Amino acid sequence: MKNLFFSLILLFGGYTGLDLQEKTPEEISEINARIQQLLNEAEISVNVLNFEEALSQLNKALELSKQINDQKSIALSSGVLSQLFYIRHDYDRAVTELQRAIAIQREINDEAGLAYSYLNYAKLFNAKEDFARATNYLNLAQDYYKKENNLEFIGIVELNRAIVYLHGNNKPHQIDKAMQHLDNAESYLMPSNNSYEKSRLHYYRSRAYIWKNDLKQGEEEAQKSLAISKENNFGSMILYNTKLLSQIYQSQGDFENSLSYLQESDKIRDSIFNINREALALDANTRYGVDALRSNVKELTKQNAEQEKSLKVNKLTTILSVALITILSLLTLSLYKNNNLRARANDLLQKKNDELTIAKENAEKASLAKAQFLSTITHELRTPLYAVTGLTHLLLEESPTENQKEHLNSLKFSGEYLLSLINNILDLNKLEARKVEILETSFNLEKRISDVLIALKNSADDKNTKLHFNFDPEIPKKLKGDPLKISQILINLIGNSIKFTENGDIWINVSRVNQVGQQLFLHFEIKDNGEGITKEKQTAIFENFTQGSMQINRKFGGTGLGLSIVKNLLTLMNSEIHLDSELGKGSAFSFDLKFEAFETPGATSTQSKVATALSNETMRNKKILIVEDNKINQMITRKILEKHNVICDVADNGTIAIEKVKSNDFDLILMDIHMPGISGIEATIEIRKFDDQIPIVALTAVTLDENLDEFYLNGFTDIIPKPYKTEEFFHKLNTHLAASNITA
Repeated sequence: MKNLFFSLILLFGGYTGLDLQEKTPEEISEINARIQQLLNEAEISVNVLNFEEALSQLNKALELSKQINDQKSIALSSGVLSQLFYIRHDYDRAVTELQRAIAIQREINDEAGLAYSYLNYAKLFNAKEDFARATNYLNLAQDYYKKENNLEFIGIVELNRAIVYLHGNNKPHQIDKAMQHLDNAESYLMPSNNSYEKSRLHYYRSRAYIWKNDLKQGEEEAQKSLAISKENNFGSMILYNTKLLSQIYQSQGDFENSLSYLQESDKIRDSIFNINREALALDANTRYGVDALRSNVKELTKQNAEQEKSLKVNKLTTILSVALITILSLLTLSLYKNNNLRARANDLLQKKNDELTIAKENAEKASLAKAQFLSTITHELRTPLYAVTGLTHLLLEESPTENQKEHLNSLKFSGEYLLSLINNILDLNKLEARKVEILETSFNLEKRISDVLIALKNSADDKNTKLHFNFDPEIPKKLKGDPLKISQILINLIGNSIKFTENGDIWINVSRVNQVGQQLFLHFEIKDNGEGITKEKQTAIFENFTQGSMQINRKFGGTGLGLSIVKNLLTLMNSEIHLDSELGKGSAFSFDLKFEAFETPGATSTQSKVATALSNETMRNKKILIVEDNKINQMITRKILEKHNVICDVADNGTIAIEKVKSNDFDLILMDIHMPGISGIEATIEIRKFDDQIPIVALTAVTLDENLDEFYLNGFTDIIPKPYKTEEFFHKLNTHLAASNITA
């Protein structure tokens, strides 16, 4: 276990000894061949359950991949490690490694790697009994392998489809479907040399025959699988087949063979898994006391005999000896009773511990129920709030009177305040429910901060406050990290400074602290000359629903959640927030983050091209399809777009949307997710089968359970959460429409 722990640290602990010297094409080709050999060997080691050897091979492959900056091999190493955790039933760590692999593969557009990762993702969801998602990822993998005419992996996909049917439902028609997929898998796999998948094929065919009560065929298929497994030393498959054969022979009444295979199965299980047995330890003090008593009694008896022979010990000596023995006996009895009392105390402590465990589980269930309630209620609030904010925007553009404009602005402020509250509650709920994960990708930090400042400029202008941005020129353009989390942290901190600073200044400073190899350490500071915070309140303001004072709450409003979210996000990123403030003179929030620095030679930023192409004319005469089942939302979105000379069409559900895209040319699609019939995700998957260029933007109220990365995996170009600020809405539409024009 210790070797496994240190191997994992070496594998993913931030290896920095990269060989940065120039290498010839021949050397790179030789290293690539060695990497592929190591990864193939690691996959074999995983299949035969030699985890120590697999980790050693993965470690060597990762070192070589980093020497030549081979992102594809790095991602594949994560995929093989995910298989290791999958076989060990550590599904959470398996999912984490797969997400890391998928993030890299999406970044470098590695379609083959993504298909392999989708296949492994399907296995994980099948193991977790989420059969719908397992089927979705099998579809994604099959699309690629059919395009490449990879018959072996088409067979593996068919095999896993059969396993989904066998696990999901044992009804006769489901078993028949499973048998069809197993037949398809056999036709594709038999010409290949993939012994492991052939072994799995025969094993699951055996289980299908058993469910059809055809024990004879089930026995034949299990024996075929066992023969292949023993020939290749596939430990887990030997274990499964011996156990299955024991059950078959038991059902046939052949108890001798059943017992034989059961014993073989138990023997294999004992050789694979380390069974820890706790040894009972005797109380050292008690044992020492008993031994001492025995030694003393023996010594006294010996002395008494010698005295009787030589000195004819008088009666007084005899009485004293008996008294001493009696005292020692009483001491022994006392120790015995003490042991009994200790055992009773241990039983009482165990009982109390069980009660505390039950109380802990009940508290966790209550916390989960609270999280689900908050997730549901915030999602339900977003839909009517979208109507409020959208209609307010439309009315403000209808040239209202001054009196009406004042009321509408108040309504707009209230809607935006309610939206901010809902977003903060949802973010905090995700953090508390541990639904937030760090996903690393390459991005431009300076541009990311500039976008945040653009989004907050109107709020600063309303307060007559100036924003000053100082970015260290020595910081590389391309960094690797989580840009979404960084934006969320900065929006909360800068927004907090704007709220408490009027007719003042706010400075956003980013400086490089240190760089070790590719590891870059940056210092962030957000400083203002606003209200400031008293020393007594500087710790409490990072707690939920806490502000500096009741007077500040009445004057500036707010919920007191923003700084709590910042603290939780930084803790998730292995950092912490620091505050230096003085009442009446302003505040300075600072924190440090670690990034991986790298530059991509010759890369051209499409975003910069798009940014220069944006203008008010970008949307003119563009055709946009609005897919939305809510009539009010349809009307609001359509009117907002038509005021900017956009040609709109509407689809009430996903099925209509697919037909309209087939028969019409649209420049962009706004797709709702939750609709009757097929969902927005299913509709997007169907559209991508015949059109992979048109921008598809998800327009939805995101909930706690929705995985944003899954939207992109299923073909979405971007996501706009409802309700939205109109400026951000148009900015994203202009960006994708301009990008589409440049691509065309």
